[in-house]
Formats: sequence, structure tokens, C-alpha cells
Amino acid sequence: MSADDLPRGVAGVHVLPADHHEGPWSSIVVPAGTRERLLGTALMAMLHGRRLSALPAAASPSGLIVLAGPPGTGKTTLAQGLAQAAALAVASRGATTLIEIDPHAMPSEMLGESQRNVVKLLRDAVPALAGPRPHVIVLIDEVESFAMRRSLASFETNPVDVQRATDAVLAGLDHLAVAVPGAVVVTTTNFVSAVDEAFLSRADLVLELGLPDAEARAQIIAAALADLAVAWPSLSALAKDEALHESVAGLTAGWDGRRLRKLPLAVLGSDPALARDPSALTAQRLLAASGAGG
Repeated sequence: MSADDLPRGVAGVHVLPADHHEGPWSSIVVPAGTRERLLGTALMAMLHGRRLSALPAAASPSGLIVLAGPPGTGKTTLAQGLAQAAALAVASRGATTLIEIDPHAMPSEMLGESQRNVVKLLRDAVPALAGPRPHVIVLIDEVESFAMRRSLASFETNPVDVQRATDAVLAGLDHLAVAVPGAVVVTTTNFVSAVDEAFLSRADLVLELGLPDAEARAQIIAAALADLAVAWPSLSALAKDEALHESVAGLTAGWDGRRLRKLPLAVLGSDPALARDPSALTAQRLLAASGAGG
């Protein structure tokens, strides 16, 4: 199916597992136990959702996962990696359909119209796109666009419309759970405080990702340099220099993972000579850029 044939709001549809989705799950730096919690939560729904649906609603898995945290903490990358890891874990039962929903592809001047479009996607489009495959994972970025916290509604917005829009999104999730038992919906948000409490309470897991600590920052810098060393082997010494990684980590408190990953590239791009010959990158240049704020 070409991009032009996709329902409005659907950014992509993929059949997993797939080789081009390998990598992010194992390479992204996250706190210990994060991957296990995410994968376990997804597998409970995918493997046992139909059986557990007989339980009271409060006890059965919803398949909803919320990843929250500041920009650059790897939420979307982690969500995409989770889809591949889960698909691999259940591959013996059949393929998994990954459906990516882009909230910005559904602009509307009418309050609540975008939310209603998402409901249509969850109620009609997602089950149709899942097709005959036994598993489906839906990824929705910036979910606060669709499930706004009703207590934050201002005088500029109609609280009744916000209430109805959020109720509609919850109804869409309920319908999806019935239409596609075991479906997993992975959502991300930069502002968990802006997501409605009822939506969060439906989630099987709300996982907040913070900015990386010093140890994680050192690991991220090491990984970024190791990637460059593949293209320029002379940089392998920098990639293995643990003292350098720790020093850079000490100078970059408060940086997010994306900014850290791009630090070596930012240094290379700051000097035409380095851009021509990246192998000339030095520890001193990295440290100077870290101390100057990148």
C-alpha cells in the first residue's frame, strides 16, 4: 500500500519483524529494566489479551502503553524498537502489523475534529489495516493532542467539547480492544501532565523517561563515537577512551540523549577542516564543545 492509499492520519504501515527495524531496541541507552518492563507489558496483551478479556475491565490488560518524558529522551525510538522486539517474540504465531499515526496529518480548525479522526482510525482503519495478521501495534506520538487533560481546559476552549473529545478517544480504544483482541497501542508525550487522567488510568504501563544521568551520558557519547569509528577507524581510540567519555558526561549535565548523540557531528560541522577530514577529531575539541554548550 502506497502512502497515497493510506487513511488520513496514518503515517506508515509495516509488517514486522523486518530487518530494517533492527537496531534501536538494543542500542538506545535506557535505565536498567526499562526494556524488560516494556516488552513484558506488550507481550501480556499480545499473547493473552483474548483470554484475559473475560476478566473485569479493571483487571484485564488494555494494551495501552504511555511513554512520557522531555524531547530527545528516545521515546519514539524506543516505541519503534519495542514493536520490532515484540514482533520477534511472537513471530512463531504470525506477523505483526505496525501502524504509525501522525497527529499532525489531521489538522482541523474545529475543536475536537482531530480527536474524532483518531477515533475513526482506531474503530475502522486500524482493524482493516491489521488484516489477517494475528498481532497489531499502533504507535501514536504526542498523544496529548487527542486526550487533553480536561481540568486544563481554559476559557478559550469549550470544556464540554474537550470532555466529549477525550471520551471519544477512550471509546475508540475500547472498540479497538474488542475488534482486535491483544492489540497494543504505544503512545508518547512530552507533557504527561497535559494527558487526561482517565486516559492514563487505562494504561497498562506509564513509563516516564528522564534526562540521562552521568553514566548514561558517558555511554551515549561512547556509542556516538563508535558509530563514527566505523567510517573513520582512526577514531576508534576516542571511542574506547572511557576517561574522555566521563569527562564529557561531567560537562553535559541536563543534555538530552539526542543532543549528546549529535555532539561529535556538531564538532565536525563547526570547522570546515574537520568536515573535510573527520579523522582529525580530537578529545580536546569534544571537551571544548561540551563545556561551551555544544
